[in-house]
Amino acid sequence: MPDHARSSDPAVQAQLDRLAQLSPGRDILGLERITALLARLGDPQHELPPVLHVAGTNGKGSTCAFLRAALEADGKSVHVFTSPHLVRFNERIRINGKLISDANLAGLLARVLDRAGDVGASFFEVTTAAAFLAFAENAADACIVEVGLGGRLDATNVIPSPAVCGVAQLGLDHQAFLGSTLVEIAREKAGISKAGAPLVTMKYPSHIAQVVEAAANQAEASWFAMGRQWDAAVYREKLHYRDEQGRLELALPRLSGPHQPMNAALATAMLRHQQAMVISESALRAAPLWAQWPARLQRLENGPLISQAPAGAELWLDGGHNPAAGEALARHFQALLPPRQGLHLVLGMLANKDPKGFLEPLKPFLASLRAVPVPGHEHHEPSMLADLASGWGIAGSAHDNVAKALSVPLEEQKPVILIAGSLYLAGEVLRENEQLPD
Repeated sequence: MPDHARSSDPAVQAQLDRLAQLSPGRDILGLERITALLARLGDPQHELPPVLHVAGTNGKGSTCAFLRAALEADGKSVHVFTSPHLVRFNERIRINGKLISDANLAGLLARVLDRAGDVGASFFEVTTAAAFLAFAENAADACIVEVGLGGRLDATNVIPSPAVCGVAQLGLDHQAFLGSTLVEIAREKAGISKAGAPLVTMKYPSHIAQVVEAAANQAEASWFAMGRQWDAAVYREKLHYRDEQGRLELALPRLSGPHQPMNAALATAMLRHQQAMVISESALRAAPLWAQWPARLQRLENGPLISQAPAGAELWLDGGHNPAAGEALARHFQALLPPRQGLHLVLGMLANKDPKGFLEPLKPFLASLRAVPVPGHEHHEPSMLADLASGWGIAGSAHDNVAKALSVPLEEQKPVILIAGSLYLAGEVLRENEQLPD
């Protein structure tokens, strides 16, 4: 089933079963189907609250979390559309800050699927249409929409007049859809630019920046780039932000990882450069401490799955699966690991991901690699991943599941263990450990 979508609610599952039968096996990017489907539903994308549209290879989900935290800290009601879900399909759609109910979700999916007919819409396109329908029919102050794949041809890119667009970190991922170079990928991500809407981005190398600027100019959008119209830096344990409106001193994010301060800065810049809403400085200061985003360097709590790990182990969970994510994880654990102690990695990766690219930055810190399958998805064989580690002189082993991988004894008194490589695997871990995202 696409995206491993399952529900314990029979009414929701009935619609997910319909969706699985209707959707093509693999999404084909393009706006024709989503446009036709939305037209049959009355074009709800034209009736949304002010939209904050976010693209990027890594960090777009975290940026959405910081945006939501700031808006809600300011007392605003917020709809949110993100993907993929980790445990429950409902996680994709938040109405006024709360996960969509099973009854509402089942009804929305039924309405969309009943009108889909011969459109041939994909899993993500039907989901996007359901989210836009929900958001149009429920009043809110703002709407945060995360791009699913790419940007230019992503189903979310039918939003006609967003309040602001943002592009987070760029890197190599989904090359089969977006192109094999960063230039091609940047062109696709920057394709969310819209006339009259600010396009706020991170700082990129000059050849990438030129592509982003060209996309903004073609769309007649104003481009606000980090290092030009706004900037941010971390020093003295604070995030220091500045733009033409002035300076802000922000707390460092509660979300772990050296990359998160810049995601928080991007969210701040997006809110400071839009004109649809007034956001107080106190709300911007609260956002780094309020934001939550599961499976992104998440410290796992005690639970049924974690009880399988050696006593005293420190367990982390991250859905990272591309080279840029590997670099961010390496920076985090380089600072975290005690002297002369390595990281024990439990790894499962989808078949279309590049394990060498992901692992290369982490390689110097790995004490062991325990490979596992990704349930319900085409994945790299655990034996292949284990052999890859062994070829690098790292203890590699293959296991049937995460619980068995965690149960292997370790010599350290307080080993540090990271489970990573796939958001789908991360969702299974959260489900088995009874830490459901809310």
